[in-house]
Amino acid sequence: MIIAKLKKIGFSEKEAVIYTQLIHSGPKPASILAEKAELNRTTTYDIIQSLTKKGLISSIKQDGVTYFKALDPKELLNYLEREKIEHVKKLEKQQKEIEEILPALISLENPESTKPKVTFYEGEKGMRQAYEDTLTSKEDILAYANVEDMHKGLPNFFPEYYQRRGVEKKIHIKCIAPDNKTSIERHKHDKAENREMILIPSKDYDFSPEINIYDDKILYASWREKMAIIIKSKEIADFHKKMYKLCWIAAKKIQPSKLP
Repeated sequence: MIIAKLKKIGFSEKEAVIYTQLIHSGPKPASILAEKAELNRTTTYDIIQSLTKKGLISSIKQDGVTYFKALDPKELLNYLEREKIEHVKKLEKQQKEIEEILPALISLENPESTKPKVTFYEGEKGMRQAYEDTLTSKEDILAYANVEDMHKGLPNFFPEYYQRRGVEKKIHIKCIAPDNKTSIERHKHDKAENREMILIPSKDYDFSPEINIYDDKILYASWREKMAIIIKSKEIADFHKKMYKLCWIAAKKIQPSKLP
Protein backbone atom coordinates (compact mmCIF):
# COMPACT_ATOMS: atom_id res chain seq x y z
CA MET A 1 0.00 0.00 0.00
CA ILE A 2 2.85 2.42 0.84
CA ILE A 3 4.53 1.76 -2.52
CA ALA A 4 1.25 2.47 -4.34
CA LYS A 5 0.74 5.73 -2.43
CA LEU A 6 4.29 6.89 -3.17
CA LYS A 7 3.75 6.15 -6.87
CA LYS A 8 0.65 8.35 -6.80
CA ILE A 9 2.73 11.35 -5.72
CA GLY A 10 5.32 10.89 -8.45
CA PHE A 11 7.72 8.16 -7.31
CA SER A 12 8.73 5.45 -9.74
CA GLU A 13 8.33 1.85 -8.57
CA LYS A 14 12.10 1.52 -8.01
CA GLU A 15 12.37 4.85 -6.19
CA ALA A 16 9.57 3.79 -3.85
CA VAL A 17 11.30 0.44 -3.14
CA ILE A 18 14.70 2.00 -2.37
CA TYR A 19 13.17 4.80 -0.28
CA THR A 20 11.06 2.47 1.88
CA GLN A 21 14.05 0.12 2.31
CA LEU A 22 16.15 2.97 3.69
CA ILE A 23 13.41 4.01 6.10
CA HIS A 24 12.95 0.45 7.30
CA SER A 25 16.57 -0.70 7.57
CA GLY A 26 18.51 2.51 8.19
CA PRO A 27 21.73 3.66 6.44
CA LYS A 28 23.04 1.23 3.82
CA PRO A 29 25.72 1.31 1.10
CA ALA A 30 24.55 1.25 -2.50
CA SER A 31 25.70 -2.34 -2.99
CA ILE A 32 23.42 -3.64 -0.23
CA LEU A 33 20.50 -1.57 -1.50
CA ALA A 34 21.01 -2.94 -5.01
CA GLU A 35 21.12 -6.50 -3.70
CA LYS A 36 17.96 -6.16 -1.58
CA ALA A 37 16.04 -4.41 -4.36
CA GLU A 38 17.36 -6.86 -6.98
CA LEU A 39 18.71 -4.01 -9.11
CA ASN A 40 22.07 -3.48 -10.77
CA ARG A 41 24.38 -0.87 -9.23
CA THR A 42 24.08 1.64 -12.06
CA THR A 43 20.29 1.73 -11.74
CA THR A 44 20.58 1.94 -7.94
CA TYR A 45 22.94 4.93 -8.14
CA ASP A 46 20.56 6.66 -10.57
CA ILE A 47 17.69 6.18 -8.10
CA ILE A 48 19.83 7.39 -5.19
CA GLN A 49 20.67 10.52 -7.17
CA SER A 50 16.99 11.10 -7.96
CA LEU A 51 15.92 10.71 -4.31
CA THR A 52 18.75 13.02 -3.23
CA LYS A 53 17.53 15.71 -5.65
CA LYS A 54 14.07 15.30 -4.15
CA GLY A 55 15.63 16.11 -0.76
CA LEU A 56 14.57 12.79 0.75
CA ILE A 57 17.89 11.00 1.39
CA SER A 58 21.43 12.01 2.34
CA SER A 59 24.83 10.29 2.48
CA ILE A 60 27.50 9.75 5.12
CA LYS A 61 30.96 8.17 4.97
CA GLN A 62 32.21 5.62 7.46
CA ASP A 63 35.58 3.89 7.11
CA GLY A 64 35.76 4.92 3.46
CA VAL A 65 32.32 3.49 2.61
CA THR A 66 29.44 5.75 1.57
CA TYR A 67 26.18 5.01 3.34
CA PHE A 68 22.83 6.39 2.23
CA LYS A 69 20.03 7.14 4.68
CA ALA A 70 16.46 8.34 4.42
CA LEU A 71 15.65 11.68 6.04
CA ASP A 72 12.66 12.09 8.34
CA PRO A 73 9.57 10.90 6.41
CA LYS A 74 7.99 14.28 7.23
CA GLU A 75 10.31 15.68 4.56
CA LEU A 76 7.83 14.21 2.07
CA LEU A 77 5.53 17.14 2.86
CA ASN A 78 8.32 19.61 2.07
CA TYR A 79 9.01 17.71 -1.16
CA LEU A 80 5.36 17.99 -2.21
CA GLU A 81 5.34 21.70 -1.37
CA ARG A 82 8.39 22.22 -3.59
CA GLU A 83 6.73 20.18 -6.36
CA LYS A 84 3.57 22.29 -6.07
CA ILE A 85 5.54 25.53 -6.35
CA GLU A 86 7.44 24.23 -9.39
CA HIS A 87 4.20 23.08 -11.01
CA VAL A 88 2.59 26.50 -10.50
CA LYS A 89 5.66 28.22 -11.96
CA LYS A 90 5.54 25.92 -14.97
CA LEU A 91 1.83 26.63 -15.56
CA GLU A 92 2.40 30.38 -15.19
CA LYS A 93 5.21 30.22 -17.74
CA GLN A 94 3.00 28.26 -20.17
CA GLN A 95 0.17 30.74 -19.66
CA LYS A 96 2.50 33.65 -20.42
CA GLU A 97 3.72 31.94 -23.59
CA ILE A 98 0.13 31.36 -24.76
CA GLU A 99 -0.77 34.99 -24.02
CA GLU A 100 2.18 36.09 -26.16
CA ILE A 101 1.08 34.08 -29.21
CA LEU A 102 -2.69 34.52 -28.74
CA PRO A 103 -2.96 37.67 -30.90
CA ALA A 104 -1.12 35.87 -33.71
CA LEU A 105 -3.42 32.84 -33.41
CA ILE A 106 -6.54 35.02 -33.44
CA SER A 107 -5.24 36.88 -36.50
CA LEU A 108 -5.27 33.55 -38.38
CA GLU A 109 -9.07 33.40 -38.14
CA ASN A 110 -10.94 34.44 -41.24
CA PRO A 111 -12.78 37.65 -40.25
CA GLU A 112 -15.02 37.43 -43.31
CA SER A 113 -16.47 34.07 -42.33
CA THR A 114 -20.10 34.37 -41.23
CA LYS A 115 -20.62 30.67 -40.56
CA PRO A 116 -21.52 29.81 -36.95
CA LYS A 117 -18.76 27.97 -35.10
CA VAL A 118 -19.73 25.01 -32.94
CA THR A 119 -17.42 23.51 -30.33
CA PHE A 120 -18.26 20.32 -28.43
CA TYR A 121 -16.94 19.51 -24.92
CA GLU A 122 -17.26 16.20 -23.09
CA GLY A 123 -16.65 15.00 -19.52
CA GLU A 124 -15.78 17.06 -16.44
CA LYS A 125 -12.52 18.33 -17.92
CA GLY A 126 -14.25 19.40 -21.11
CA MET A 127 -17.04 21.17 -19.23
CA ARG A 128 -14.50 23.08 -17.15
CA GLN A 129 -12.90 24.21 -20.38
CA ALA A 130 -16.28 25.33 -21.73
CA TYR A 131 -16.95 27.42 -18.64
CA GLU A 132 -13.48 28.94 -18.87
CA ASP A 133 -14.63 30.40 -22.19
CA THR A 134 -17.53 32.22 -20.48
CA LEU A 135 -14.94 33.99 -18.32
CA THR A 136 -13.75 35.79 -21.46
CA SER A 137 -17.11 37.60 -21.67
CA LYS A 138 -16.98 41.36 -22.17
CA GLU A 139 -20.62 41.83 -21.17
CA ASP A 140 -23.16 40.41 -18.72
CA ILE A 141 -23.60 36.65 -18.82
CA LEU A 142 -27.30 35.78 -19.15
CA ALA A 143 -27.93 32.38 -17.63
CA TYR A 144 -30.63 29.79 -17.07
CA ALA A 145 -29.10 27.56 -14.41
CA ASN A 146 -29.96 24.83 -11.93
CA VAL A 147 -27.43 25.68 -9.23
CA GLU A 148 -27.90 22.34 -7.48
CA ASP A 149 -27.03 20.35 -10.62
CA MET A 150 -24.10 22.68 -11.37
CA HIS A 151 -22.52 21.97 -7.99
CA LYS A 152 -23.07 18.22 -8.36
CA GLY A 153 -21.76 18.21 -11.93
CA LEU A 154 -18.47 20.00 -11.17
CA PRO A 155 -17.68 19.61 -7.45
CA ASN A 156 -15.40 22.34 -6.04
CA PHE A 157 -15.63 24.33 -9.30
CA PHE A 158 -18.63 26.45 -8.30
CA PRO A 159 -18.24 28.72 -6.37
CA GLU A 160 -14.68 28.08 -5.15
CA TYR A 161 -13.11 28.73 -8.57
CA TYR A 162 -15.58 30.01 -11.15
CA GLN A 163 -17.30 32.72 -9.11
CA ARG A 164 -13.98 33.93 -7.70
CA ARG A 165 -12.53 34.25 -11.21
CA GLY A 166 -15.69 35.98 -12.42
CA VAL A 167 -15.47 38.57 -9.62
CA GLU A 168 -11.78 39.15 -10.35
CA LYS A 169 -12.65 39.79 -14.02
CA LYS A 170 -15.62 41.99 -13.01
CA ILE A 171 -18.08 39.87 -14.99
CA HIS A 172 -21.70 40.39 -13.95
CA ILE A 173 -24.11 37.44 -14.17
CA LYS A 174 -27.89 37.52 -14.47
CA CYS A 175 -29.42 34.16 -13.62
CA ILE A 176 -32.86 32.55 -13.71
CA ALA A 177 -32.87 29.44 -11.49
CA PRO A 178 -35.30 26.97 -9.87
CA ASP A 179 -35.73 27.74 -6.17
CA ASN A 180 -34.11 24.57 -4.80
CA LYS A 181 -32.10 24.56 -1.57
CA THR A 182 -28.71 25.19 -3.22
CA SER A 183 -30.05 28.06 -5.33
CA ILE A 184 -31.55 29.73 -2.27
CA GLU A 185 -28.25 29.42 -0.41
CA ARG A 186 -26.17 30.86 -3.28
CA HIS A 187 -28.76 33.64 -3.78
CA LYS A 188 -27.62 35.03 -0.42
CA HIS A 189 -24.17 35.65 -1.93
CA ASP A 190 -25.36 37.46 -5.06
CA LYS A 191 -23.82 40.81 -4.19
CA ALA A 192 -20.43 39.37 -3.20
CA GLU A 193 -20.31 37.23 -6.33
CA ASN A 194 -21.41 40.02 -8.70
CA ARG A 195 -24.63 38.28 -9.63
CA GLU A 196 -28.36 39.01 -9.87
CA MET A 197 -30.54 35.93 -9.51
CA ILE A 198 -34.26 35.43 -9.92
CA LEU A 199 -35.63 32.24 -8.36
CA ILE A 200 -38.66 30.60 -9.95
CA PRO A 201 -40.88 27.88 -8.42
CA SER A 202 -39.10 24.56 -8.96
CA LYS A 203 -42.37 22.63 -8.60
CA ASP A 204 -43.54 24.19 -11.88
CA TYR A 205 -40.34 25.21 -13.68
CA ASP A 206 -37.62 22.76 -12.71
CA PHE A 207 -34.90 22.06 -15.30
CA SER A 208 -31.36 20.67 -15.35
CA PRO A 209 -29.53 21.80 -18.52
CA GLU A 210 -27.88 25.22 -18.39
CA ILE A 211 -27.72 27.99 -21.00
CA ASN A 212 -25.27 30.92 -20.87
CA ILE A 213 -25.57 33.77 -23.36
CA TYR A 214 -22.57 36.11 -23.65
CA ASP A 215 -20.97 38.26 -26.35
CA ASP A 216 -21.78 36.43 -29.62
CA LYS A 217 -21.87 32.96 -28.03
CA ILE A 218 -24.32 30.54 -26.45
CA LEU A 219 -23.20 27.79 -24.08
CA TYR A 220 -25.49 24.76 -23.67
CA ALA A 221 -24.49 22.44 -20.81
CA SER A 222 -26.04 19.10 -19.90
CA TRP A 223 -25.03 18.19 -16.35
CA ARG A 224 -26.58 14.75 -16.44
CA GLU A 225 -24.95 13.82 -19.75
CA LYS A 226 -21.65 15.57 -18.86
CA MET A 227 -21.31 17.49 -22.10
CA ALA A 228 -21.39 21.09 -23.32
CA ILE A 229 -21.72 22.88 -26.67
CA ILE A 230 -20.68 26.45 -27.47
CA ILE A 231 -22.16 28.07 -30.57
CA LYS A 232 -20.52 31.24 -31.81
CA SER A 233 -23.07 33.15 -33.88
CA LYS A 234 -24.00 36.81 -33.52
CA GLU A 235 -27.42 36.24 -35.07
CA ILE A 236 -28.35 33.37 -32.73
CA ALA A 237 -26.85 35.11 -29.68
CA ASP A 238 -28.82 38.30 -30.41
CA PHE A 239 -32.02 36.27 -30.67
CA HIS A 240 -31.37 34.56 -27.31
CA LYS A 241 -30.62 37.91 -25.65
CA LYS A 242 -34.01 39.27 -26.74
CA MET A 243 -35.78 36.12 -25.54
CA TYR A 244 -33.93 36.36 -22.22
CA LYS A 245 -35.31 39.87 -21.66
CA LEU A 246 -38.83 38.47 -22.03
CA CYS A 247 -38.08 35.56 -19.68
CA TRP A 248 -36.50 37.90 -17.11
CA ILE A 249 -39.64 40.04 -17.00
CA ALA A 250 -41.87 36.95 -16.71
CA ALA A 251 -39.63 35.36 -14.06
CA LYS A 252 -39.86 38.44 -11.85
CA LYS A 253 -43.65 38.10 -11.81
CA ILE A 254 -43.62 34.48 -10.59
CA GLN A 255 -40.67 34.53 -8.18
CA PRO A 256 -41.67 33.58 -4.60
CA SER A 257 -42.42 36.63 -2.48
CA LYS A 258 -40.68 35.02 0.51
CA LEU A 259 -37.71 32.70 0.66
CA PRO A 260 -36.92 30.26 3.51
